Amino acid sequence: MKEVGPGAMELRIHVLSEWRVIYVTKFSDAVYVLHAFQKKTRETRQEDVALARQRYHEIGGHP
Repeated sequence: MKEVGPGAMELRIHVLSEWRVIYVTKFSDAVYVLHAFQKKTRETRQEDVALARQRYHEIGGHP
């Protein structure tokens, strides 16, 4: 997800409803799950993107 930062990816899960997991594997020591949420509308809410971006920055990412 370019909106979050370089290397951030989105995993889409379709089980009973739609779920999204935003994560980054850019760092060699771990996979960081930045945010997971149930998607209820067609567009991803800006609040969800902003939270993932904030967490990306907190782990040392530089969007």
